[in-house]
Amino acid sequence: MATTLLGTGVFILPQMTIDTAGTGAILAWILLTLAIIPVSLVFGRLAGIFPHAAGPAYFIEKAFGRTAGRTIGLIFLLVIPLGAPAAVLMTFQFVNELVALSGWQQVFTELGLLLLLLVLNLRGIQVSAKLQFALTLAIVTVVVVMFGAGGSHLGEFELAAHQAGGDMSLVMAAAGIAFWSFLGIEAMTHLANDFKDPKQDMMAAMIIGTVLVGLVYVACTALLLFAPPTDGLAMVAAFDQLLGGYGAQVIGILGIAGGLSTVNVYTASVSRLIWSFSCEGVLPRYFMQLNSHRVPVRALIAVLLTMALVIVLTYLSGQELEHLIAWTNGVFVIIYLVSMMAAVKLLSKRYLPLALMGILFCLLMMQALGNNMWYATGLVLLVAPLLWWQKSHQARKLALSLNKS
Repeated sequence: MATTLLGTGVFILPQMTIDTAGTGAILAWILLTLAIIPVSLVFGRLAGIFPHAAGPAYFIEKAFGRTAGRTIGLIFLLVIPLGAPAAVLMTFQFVNELVALSGWQQVFTELGLLLLLLVLNLRGIQVSAKLQFALTLAIVTVVVVMFGAGGSHLGEFELAAHQAGGDMSLVMAAAGIAFWSFLGIEAMTHLANDFKDPKQDMMAAMIIGTVLVGLVYVACTALLLFAPPTDGLAMVAAFDQLLGGYGAQVIGILGIAGGLSTVNVYTASVSRLIWSFSCEGVLPRYFMQLNSHRVPVRALIAVLLTMALVIVLTYLSGQELEHLIAWTNGVFVIIYLVSMMAAVKLLSKRYLPLALMGILFCLLMMQALGNNMWYATGLVLLVAPLLWWQKSHQARKLALSLNKS
C-alpha cells in the first residue's frame, strides 16, 4: 500500500507543488493527508466486507445497480491511456538522472520495463508485494536520514525564495496535483481477495499506508523548501547538499523502483477488473483464463500491450506530464466520489460521518481540478449511455427468446 502511494511521486510531486503554491505547498500536503484518511477508511471497510476483484465497480453496482457499477469500472479501465504514460514519464525523470536517454532510446527502454512487469505479475501479487515492502523501507529510510541531516544542519540553511503561500487558490491547485500521490487507495480494493483475512486486515493496511505516505510527503516538501533552485530534480540536489553527494544514484534508483511498483500494482488491479468483467459478460470471455498463481494472464497481456501502445502514442504526440496527471486525477475523483456515495448506502450508520467527509473531500478536489475534470466528465457521458443501451438490448433479446419458447 505504502509503496503504491509513494511510487512515482515521492521524489517529484513535492517539487511540483512548491512550484505551484510556494510555501503553501506544505499546507496543501497536510490538508490533503487529513482529508484522505476518511476516504481510506471507507474503502478499507467496503473491501473488507465486500472483497471482489472489481473493487469500486462492485461496491457501486451493489448500491446503485449494474449500469452505474460498470460505468465506474470502464472509466477506470479507460484512464490507463493517461495514467500509464504519466507514471512512466515520471519514472524516466529518474532514469535520466543516471543515464541520459532521449527519443526512441527512451521509448524502447520504457517498453522493456513493461516486459519486466509481465514477468513479475505472472508469479502473482505476493511475490511483488515482498519486493515492494523492502522498497518502502528503503524509501522511508532515505527520507528519514535526509530529514535528520537537515535538522542537524538547520542553522546552515535558509528558506529558499518561493512565492507567498497564503493564497488558498494556489494551495488548492497544489492539492489537486498532490492528489496523484494517493491514487492507489482504490486499487488496493481490487486485491482484497489476495488478503488472508480482508475483513480484519484491509482497514489496517489502508490507514497505516495512508498516514505513513502523508508523513513522508510532508517531510519531503519541508526539505525542498530549503533546497536551492535547480534545473533538475530538487530532491537530488537536496540529497547532495545534505549528505555530500550520490543523490543521482540513490534517488534515481529508488525513484525508478518506486515508479515501477506503482505501475505494477495498477497492472495487477486492472487485469483483475478485466477478468471480473469477462466473467460477468461485460467483456469477452477470452480474458477469463487464470494461471496456476490465479493470475488472469490474457487480461494482463492485454493491459501491458495497451500501455505499450499508449507510451508510443504519447511520445509521438508530445503530451505534457502535468496535463496527464490532472486529467487522470479527474477520473479518480469521480470514482472516489461515487464510491463514497455507495458507502452511505452499504455501510452501517457508524461509517456515515466518514463517508460524508469523503464526499466533501471529492467535491473540493473537483473544484481544485477545474477544467481538468472535462476528460473524466466526457468519459462518463460516453460510457453510461452505451452501457444502458447494452443492458436494454440484452433485456429485449431475453424477452424475445422467452416469447419464442
